[in-house]
Amino acid sequence: MLADSVPIYPLYALLFVDSGLSDLQISLLFAIWSAVGVLVEVPSGVVADRFSRRGCLVAGDIIRAVGFAAWVLLPEFAGFAAGFVLWGIGSSLVSGAQEALLYDGLVAAGAREHYAAVNGRVSAAELTSQLPAAAAGTALFSLGGYQLAGWVSVGVALLAALLASRIPEAPRTDEDDDEGEELGYLATLKVGLSEAAARDGARAVLVAVMAVAAFDSVEEYFPLALASWGVPVAWVPVVDLPIVLAGVLGASAAGLVNRLGAGALGALLAVAMLLFGAAGLLAQPVVGVAATAAFYGIYRAVVVVCDARLQDRIASHSRATVTSVAGLGTDVVSFAIYAAWVVGEVPALAALGLLVAAALPRLLRSRPGAPTPGPGSAARR
Repeated sequence: MLADSVPIYPLYALLFVDSGLSDLQISLLFAIWSAVGVLVEVPSGVVADRFSRRGCLVAGDIIRAVGFAAWVLLPEFAGFAAGFVLWGIGSSLVSGAQEALLYDGLVAAGAREHYAAVNGRVSAAELTSQLPAAAAGTALFSLGGYQLAGWVSVGVALLAALLASRIPEAPRTDEDDDEGEELGYLATLKVGLSEAAARDGARAVLVAVMAVAAFDSVEEYFPLALASWGVPVAWVPVVDLPIVLAGVLGASAAGLVNRLGAGALGALLAVAMLLFGAAGLLAQPVVGVAATAAFYGIYRAVVVVCDARLQDRIASHSRATVTSVAGLGTDVVSFAIYAAWVVGEVPALAALGLLVAAALPRLLRSRPGAPTPGPGSAARR
């Protein structure tokens, strides 16, 4: 929660505009940010598997802090671009490593079955962080402008790194981990990428995670949808809060939703998409917010459960790598989300979501079984 309670988050778009950047330059910054994620996502997962998941969390927060400092010290396009490159690298280091650290920690504690519930609480905390970030950003900006908000953001990221360094890191849980630790970077990458194809049911669930998690991008469009439904611009952040809180509740309920079968999960996601589509078609503020909140709450629960099903199917020594592959796929699939918005806004997004919901039961129906040896495993033994 602390890592995401960064005061500059709700302000950085305004910082770019006030620094004289054009719409094209701002869009280019976002493109740079996304491109870094695509390039670094999987290699960062390999680093986490090869060395330390906790170390990746610490390094990720420190690198983000340096990126925020670049925005403050060099408030022009080059400085903002450098900040986004660092932010993208830092986020990629955390992605995959965080899930792997949590899952293996629960396995070591004899609580593997609680992963969905605990990771749901993590997701809820990340969403809840938007509230203090918004409040702190407003207060700090009124006291010292972007400079103060930026330097406090640097401090918050460094404090998050300090807390991350205190998280215990459990030993890898697989029988072949001793051999796995001897692998170099490229060998770890090869084993990790082969994990999804070689282990029972992992490939289909990996595709499910990519497709479902890509819809996290719709959050960026909530303010635009609210404004198009007649909500005054000044009130959009306040009106958006029920949607955020619904996401918090949904993520918190992931432990309960995890008890559902694949068919029920697909049906639940379909209901959510229908609600979202209805909100777009009706285009009324009250009904739209209520329906969108219901959609987002259900969605946040389903995406956490899909991640839990994936974690059950992959090995400890390549957990962060495979999870990062899922993150890479999510980034790629997200471009379909962007295209759907251009084509038909909320109804088009909901239609695309119904296709994913229809495919979800088949993708999740495979059950985790005994690990299937991947390439090179026989030689290591």
